[in-house]
Amino acid sequence: MQNKEGFGHQAIFEHVYKNAPIGIALVSVEEQWISVNPALCNFFGLMEVEVMKLRAADFIYPENVNNIEDLLDFMNGVSTFEAEKRYSHTNGEIIWASLHVSLVRDESDGKPLFFISQVIDITKSKVAEIKLLESIERYTSLKKYNHDAIISFGMEGIILNGNQMAEQVSGYSIAELIGTSVAKLIGEKNLANILLALEDYTKVEKDINYIQNKEGSAVEVLATLAPIIIHNQNVGFYIIAKDMTDQKKLIIEKEAAEKTNKAKSEFLAMMSHEIRTPMNGVIGMTDLLIDTSLDPEQIEYVQIIKKSGDTLLMIINDILDFSKIESGKTELVEEPFSVRTMLSETLHIILPKALEKNLEITTSVFPDVPSIVLGDITKLRQVIMNLLSNAIKFTPNGAVAISVQRAAQEEDRVSLQFAIRDTGLGVPQEKIVHLFDPFYQVDNFMTRTVEGTGLGLAICKKLVHLMGGDIWYEPCLEQPGSAFIFTASFQIQTHPDSMLYDTSAEQDKLIENPLKVLIAEDNEVNQIVIKKMVEKLGYNSTTVQNGKEAVDACERYPYDIIFMDIQMPVMDGLEATKKIRETLSAKKKPYIVAVTAHAIKGDREKYLAVGFDEYISKPISIDAISNVIDKFPSLK
Repeated sequence: MQNKEGFGHQAIFEHVYKNAPIGIALVSVEEQWISVNPALCNFFGLMEVEVMKLRAADFIYPENVNNIEDLLDFMNGVSTFEAEKRYSHTNGEIIWASLHVSLVRDESDGKPLFFISQVIDITKSKVAEIKLLESIERYTSLKKYNHDAIISFGMEGIILNGNQMAEQVSGYSIAELIGTSVAKLIGEKNLANILLALEDYTKVEKDINYIQNKEGSAVEVLATLAPIIIHNQNVGFYIIAKDMTDQKKLIIEKEAAEKTNKAKSEFLAMMSHEIRTPMNGVIGMTDLLIDTSLDPEQIEYVQIIKKSGDTLLMIINDILDFSKIESGKTELVEEPFSVRTMLSETLHIILPKALEKNLEITTSVFPDVPSIVLGDITKLRQVIMNLLSNAIKFTPNGAVAISVQRAAQEEDRVSLQFAIRDTGLGVPQEKIVHLFDPFYQVDNFMTRTVEGTGLGLAICKKLVHLMGGDIWYEPCLEQPGSAFIFTASFQIQTHPDSMLYDTSAEQDKLIENPLKVLIAEDNEVNQIVIKKMVEKLGYNSTTVQNGKEAVDACERYPYDIIFMDIQMPVMDGLEATKKIRETLSAKKKPYIVAVTAHAIKGDREKYLAVGFDEYISKPISIDAISNVIDKFPSLK
């Protein structure tokens, strides 16, 4: 193998320089030509002296650099760079080149000496790429609008292509249309207006009302013009024509239906108001009458009148609410409120109905649910009340559960998800699709066992949409029952921690009694039950939602008795009891009662061993509460 040094570097360089298939240019740092090879001259179809008259800077600059100082700074961190550039051939055609530019420096001090630019002809591949891009863009546009008649034509008005719907509307085949003037379909005047319009095609579109059919008839259309933009240049137009023969009939029918529906809603709203006024008088006078001296038979008659009046008023309220929403007269009234307090108050209202049927009601509010939000508490409560009432109404036995969790959050807005589940009758699969339709009832009107208008879920759906959410039904797969789930959007409100106790603190002042009772329970229904039992025994109480709040409450105020639920979020009852025992002195230590749903043999001894003073199991009776309180004085 021969040594390459024997041939001489200079000879090798000169041979490669003159015979290389790519153009090579040497350019000084002063942007002056040093030398160009024959391939570069052939690239432009020029002689060497003609190439030397071209601007040398066009062969060494990337697109984002326009002076030598910036170029040298740019090359300071890189040895070479690539760029695509467009030039003009001597025959007037556009040619594309890929530049590979490197900077030669002095080996001793690194001083920039000159640039070497290698110029590769990529015209063929670039043209193929452009044509492919044009083809894709045309195809994509045609495919996007293929539900209407679409015809493309160039800037001379000559038809380039069309789709199948264009054949149906015009009566011509695509082969017959291509190469002919679009004026035979839309008229010479409309074509002239299109070609004269610069940007705003709205007026031109309105003038194109008909497409001339091959048979000589005119098809009424709704036309849209879309310019074909390729490389930022307008090269033609799409005319998108919707056949309005059937559509116009549908539009007229739709407008008539909307007017009829609006008139119906306004009539219902007016009539509901007219009926409510005398009905309020009937119910009000019945309430007064029932408090007068009546014999048992008269009381029975008055109670029947009152019940019938309440039922009728409920029906009227449903119709009024629905008609107000339908006529667009319902607006959100936003104010800050506590989701947990709202839920507790709502359950307090609905609880008697559940107790009548001996149903268990449970609640769960996830810790990530904000304490205070800005929203329409009245409409939210109306939706929850409606769904809870339905759950209780259609659940002969078992339980109803409501849960609240955060579905999504963006900056200062949060979407909450509310779920109401029951163990009731469920909904047949074929009737689920109609659940939220107005006036629809799952049970047939001839055989139904519950009262109602069938508007409740329709109202819920509209109110939920008004609050920026959605509502849906989910069947229970493992057991009988239903689940109604909805979301609603609220603005998050910042508030001091003390607000968590404001409501219960105000309630505690209702009863003046030296015995101070704290209820630590995360379930709002159980809070209400225990609180009402304590009040019936003549004592006031404070409620908190978890173990941490119980510990904080004991540090602020000396409680005598604590009814401590074992399973709670944030901090459970066991950990809370341990911390209270550790932090409070012997004189201030409260009497702590473990409250748990477990009733296994040995539980009482287990809880007494870890610091509790007493133990009661759920379901809690007023006798159990009374026994605990009765024991307290003797223990002091």
